[in-house]
Amino acid sequence: MSLSDCRYGSNTQTEHSYSLRSLPMAENYEKRLVSTLFEFRHTNVTENLEAKWVPLLSRTNLQSISKVKVVSFLMGLTMTFLIMASYILTWDRKGLLLTPLPYQLRPVVMPTSTAAPEMSSEKNLGDIKLLVKIISSKLEYSPRKVPDEEDIVGTDSHLFSVIPRHFLRGIKSPCWYEEFSSELSTDLYRRNLFTLRSKSFKTVCDHLRTNFHQRLHYRGGKQFRLRCLPFFYIIGQPKCGTTDLFHRLLLHPKIKFNTMKEPHWWTRKRFGYIRFKDGFQENFPVEDYLDLFDLAAQNIQDGISGNSSGGHRTLITGEASASTMWDNQAWSYLHGDREETQPPFLAQDFIHTLQPGAKIIIMLRDPVERLYSDYLYFKMANKSAEDFHQKVLDSVQLFQSCLYERSLRSCVYNTSLSNAMPVRLNLGMYIIFLLDWLTVFDREQILVLRLEDYAENLKGTINKVFDFLSVGPLSEQVEATLTKRPMSNTRRAADKNLGPMLPASRDLLREFHQPFNHKLASVLDNKDFLWSNN
Repeated sequence: MSLSDCRYGSNTQTEHSYSLRSLPMAENYEKRLVSTLFEFRHTNVTENLEAKWVPLLSRTNLQSISKVKVVSFLMGLTMTFLIMASYILTWDRKGLLLTPLPYQLRPVVMPTSTAAPEMSSEKNLGDIKLLVKIISSKLEYSPRKVPDEEDIVGTDSHLFSVIPRHFLRGIKSPCWYEEFSSELSTDLYRRNLFTLRSKSFKTVCDHLRTNFHQRLHYRGGKQFRLRCLPFFYIIGQPKCGTTDLFHRLLLHPKIKFNTMKEPHWWTRKRFGYIRFKDGFQENFPVEDYLDLFDLAAQNIQDGISGNSSGGHRTLITGEASASTMWDNQAWSYLHGDREETQPPFLAQDFIHTLQPGAKIIIMLRDPVERLYSDYLYFKMANKSAEDFHQKVLDSVQLFQSCLYERSLRSCVYNTSLSNAMPVRLNLGMYIIFLLDWLTVFDREQILVLRLEDYAENLKGTINKVFDFLSVGPLSEQVEATLTKRPMSNTRRAADKNLGPMLPASRDLLREFHQPFNHKLASVLDNKDFLWSNN
């Protein structure tokens, strides 16, 4: 997606910092507990004592005690006034004179606006360091148990009846022949749900329909069409440059026949969801998903039929849904009555069962910058660096609250928590998702890139992808076109005018993500994934 985000300048704004407060444990993560500075309790202990000793007290002593009470009350009132006066006078500079206790599990006041009292950066980072220790201790856990293949197939028998377990030999992409019924000729592509939401794909389908029958394969008096799944999947993450990478890959002659970047089929549409907030829509059948690769399939068929050069047999298919790596929320919507704290099946379970040899590409970036870019891109109104900072605080607090009740992995996948957090903090916990992908795919099948390297050395990074996909180098002319292509999905001008995030936000997020980054760098054996020099 955005390359310009990587090169964005340093912060020149006045530094703001806020205190990170802990949250109480609660099942409803959106609920806030409210407490006050003073707690008034009704008690009759003093009254009982005075009643007991009345006969022994003189009138003078009673007056003396009353005067002491009055003086004490006035002194307390005066002190309260002085404290509140200092609070008001120093609001924008020093914050409250009475600061909270060090980080611990306790009820706190959740701020309802960005005009929250400010605390020192040292206090802020001191609090987060304790949370980081909790995260580090929970990062060491046993790998997930991969579901049995029988259970995976049983969840969607139609999917596994449409797609065979073995593909055509001599064809690089995972393709097979599917018997074609003449009854479908009149409705070909017209019922495809993707065409209703993509004008460009509808145009492709109109073109495919014109010469569709010429591309059919005839055998034993029957007609067959060539069907293909993606050869490669760019699975994430959002705001990490996946859009730009995909469109540059399409300039390669072996990859150019792919039509849609982000179908989001494996994670959402096959379950009937487009945006979860809009509720259930309708299930996109697997046949509609396979139609997305028919342009490539027809060109591969030309190579099989001898209507073109043999190179068409090595054409590859691909897609780049940036939700595939992390989004498994559909299970909680479909099976909310179950007691599992984590999704029983993940998208990669289905992809691997169908395609154990699939190629997986992951593009990542500094999770601190990713979150700010995500905030600017998806939030439409009332954006500001201060608003982002408050949302970061709220999200960290919610995540902390979950950690007191659940495992780290459970919190990362928790749909209720994800919906409650005002920014998508969990998407930057890359290592949790990567470890789950490594439970089904071999390390050699997964290429992990950094957006920072992509922005700094575009040509070298693209060639690394071409090598991974075994598609060969580009001609000098095509390579020049590829490198000169304008960047895709860059930061909007209005968002650039908001400037970078506050230094306090960056410091807090960098500290928060540190244990995740360390684990990621260790698994990938690459210190660049520490993002320590950014």
